[in-house]
Amino acid sequence: MLQPLIHAAILLLLNCEHAAGFTSLFRTATYGRHKILWNNAPFKSKVNGDSPASEIIQSANADHDELVIISQFNDPYGKTDPPIESLYGADKESSYKPPFPVVLWRFTRPHTLIGSAVAIPSISLLASPEYAIFFTKQSMAALLYAAVPSLLMNLYITGLNQITDVEIDKINKPDLVLAKGDLKKSTAIAVVTTACVVSLIMSVIHPFFSTSGLQVALWGSFIFGTMYSLPPFRMKRHPLFAAFCIVAVRGTIINAGFYSHALTSAFCTTRNALGTGVLSCFLHDWKCSSSSIFFGIFAIVIALMKDVPDAVGDRIFNIRSFTVKIGQKRVFRMTKNLLTLLFAVVGTALLQRATTAETVVVSARRGLVGIGCLIAGWSTRREAEDVDAEDSGEVYSYYMYLWKLFYLSYFALPFIK
Repeated sequence: MLQPLIHAAILLLLNCEHAAGFTSLFRTATYGRHKILWNNAPFKSKVNGDSPASEIIQSANADHDELVIISQFNDPYGKTDPPIESLYGADKESSYKPPFPVVLWRFTRPHTLIGSAVAIPSISLLASPEYAIFFTKQSMAALLYAAVPSLLMNLYITGLNQITDVEIDKINKPDLVLAKGDLKKSTAIAVVTTACVVSLIMSVIHPFFSTSGLQVALWGSFIFGTMYSLPPFRMKRHPLFAAFCIVAVRGTIINAGFYSHALTSAFCTTRNALGTGVLSCFLHDWKCSSSSIFFGIFAIVIALMKDVPDAVGDRIFNIRSFTVKIGQKRVFRMTKNLLTLLFAVVGTALLQRATTAETVVVSARRGLVGIGCLIAGWSTRREAEDVDAEDSGEVYSYYMYLWKLFYLSYFALPFIK
């Protein structure tokens, strides 16, 4: 019952001319209409009766500005206790402006762009009837034609997400180019619009390389990527819908779509032949279905882990992620265990298939990939041992480690066949 009185007292003191001594107890930052106060000597409180609250967020109006008070006794940003300006993207401007190519590269979210660049040749090689056929001119041309629009579509999806989340990113990811002010919003809109239009045109314009598989991959990514970020859908606000989008795109649409594209355009399979459609590949080709399921689950892990350090901003802007709903520690532990289990199951299955392989070479390849999966599962748990789920820096480092495992998984994928 004292908590509202305390907040009212804070608001009163903030409007007093002689409140300097009191307000010095707080570090502050502003972004847009919002002002954030970070209490250095916070009081303890309870939520839901008896659960200790790691943070209390209240809003009020002071001088027509929205005032957000955050009182914390568990600092999620760890022992380093960085200045509030760096956490919330305060108005402090840097005199250095990086050149546009550097800004554009950072705008692409390079780790996701690299993921797509690694995935497409890996899926194509997996679909190849023989390894040697993959290196023919026809195959390389089909691969290049698929890679260009897919990377542009990746830019559209990640760029659109940044455009719609500028205010949230000023809290969660203040170093992003839009949140930091290195890139104008109008320029960002022009970039993502151009990338999207060129990508979709390439999906339909070529008489041979614009296959149904490529169209499914690009148009499916466009539709779900748009629904994920833009109103009225904005599926990222709802955990289950967000998870569905991620599994659909990173799982079935990308893996089955590019697998079908490779069969049809790279390896000269008849376009209307039974078994080359996206759905047929997913349902009847164990290589395609296995990769789709594996990377769909892996994508869920990455998406959930991405939200763990973003709890503060997501809560303020009413993004009801799983992290906001059930807490950072539980989501971190759940995703770590899920990925460990995924590697363990796949590794065990590959070792079992190695024993029934037709040749010694195939058996050795599957066996090595299976052992690699078990090692990856072990490293997933080992790297997480010293990570504080409420320290954004530590969680982000672990998150980027998972991306490295994601890349390695695609490098290993073609060797399971």
